[in-house]
Amino acid sequence: MRDRIVSKLRPMADSRAHDDLRPSTGDHDLNPFMKEWVDAEERLKPAAVLVPLVDRPDGMTVLLTQRAAHLSDHPGQVAFPGGRTEDSDDSPVATALRETQEEIGLGAEFIQVVGRLADYETATGFRIAPVVGVVRTGFTLSPSADEVAEVFEVPLAFVLDSANHVRESAVLRGREAHYYVLPFESWRIWGVTAGLLVDLAKLLNAPTSASGK
Repeated sequence: MRDRIVSKLRPMADSRAHDDLRPSTGDHDLNPFMKEWVDAEERLKPAAVLVPLVDRPDGMTVLLTQRAAHLSDHPGQVAFPGGRTEDSDDSPVATALRETQEEIGLGAEFIQVVGRLADYETATGFRIAPVVGVVRTGFTLSPSADEVAEVFEVPLAFVLDSANHVRESAVLRGREAHYYVLPFESWRIWGVTAGLLVDLAKLLNAPTSASGK
């Protein structure tokens, strides 16, 4: 599985470099009309998340967090570690690694950045760069109580199974909006997080061409 990930997402010699990252074709934008709700300039506020794939001996997992219940934005929802870009961040990779350290205490020395998924524009005014990293075992987490209620892992095999990609809908501002849900045990993974997991699954499940590109 590790070889497949590295072949699909271009390998990188420097985990903080980002210009050579190859984005995939995103399949998460189920509601293009939502872009009408945010001013064009506001939509460009940069943010980044880490998609952490833990290299467990019995199979890779995806590390996820549950946001703290007292947060004003998306309280209690399942998310990747990440957040908005700060002036001190020189790349989306730097943002993702910094936020991961701050939120759950996972250091960059355990993370090999291998690529990224397509950017995700949200109706709340952010353009999220999803950075994919393979995480070696041996780490100890120290989640920030201010931001994170819980950290858990989902088998990558579960994410790759398209039978687990459930599409639901709701009426927002008078229009029907669609979104993905990945129901795993007691967890309801949906919204941006689910959309990015579906992107990852489609990328890794796609057949590799003879040229390897």
